Amino acid sequence: MKHCRIIGSVAICAMATGFDVDAQSDDAAVLLRQIDHLVYATPDLSAGVERIEALLGVRATPGGQHPGEGTRNALIALGPTSYLEILAPDPEQPKPDRSRRFGIDTLSGPRLVTWAAKGRDLTQTVNDARRRGVPLGDVISGSRRTPTGVLLSWHTTNQRAVIADGMVPFFIDWGTTPHPASSAASGATLIALRAEHPDPTNVRRMLNQLGFELPVTKGPRAALVASIVGPRGRVELR
Repeated sequence: MKHCRIIGSVAICAMATGFDVDAQSDDAAVLLRQIDHLVYATPDLSAGVERIEALLGVRATPGGQHPGEGTRNALIALGPTSYLEILAPDPEQPKPDRSRRFGIDTLSGPRLVTWAAKGRDLTQTVNDARRRGVPLGDVISGSRRTPTGVLLSWHTTNQRAVIADGMVPFFIDWGTTPHPASSAASGATLIALRAEHPDPTNVRRMLNQLGFELPVTKGPRAALVASIVGPRGRVELR
């Protein structure tokens, strides 16, 4: 049994019996293992951190700046190797010449904008995807330094090549860098992810070509919906 309340557009449910991991379908369990992180974009980082803390009961760990991108983040672990990234403009950096990633400059409010999948040999991944009609974009490198001075480095498929309004993920390979989830605030667990889109058939086709069984239903606009369990119960974050 669960009891739910609505705060804004977010449903919060306190479950009397807790979450039964064994109740997940095989496809859902596989998908959760493929997810590296969810990107929750917000016009203001402090406000985004406060909102997520109010919903989940977990305060995000400061992540760091993305040099040249004009953004910074804060993180909450959603599992041993997955996390929620709260991403926002960085007022300490000059505004970049080009628009910031994921439409942050034009956000009217915070929302889940996309997700990242775990990857290896990203060049091969990109080539295979292109042959299957999924334009992932070129492989690029990135890095940021944490507030404690640790340098994190990674490779991703181009995050500016947004596919299906962010419902199709980009890929990330952390290489030998410690996974950010290991040092992020704990206490939350991702238990499901789904999507809504005006053209669900095409989105499902691309996801299937990449090997993802992300549920996609028809909706008036693109939306990711993550089910997360935290100290304050189960939250559907979108």
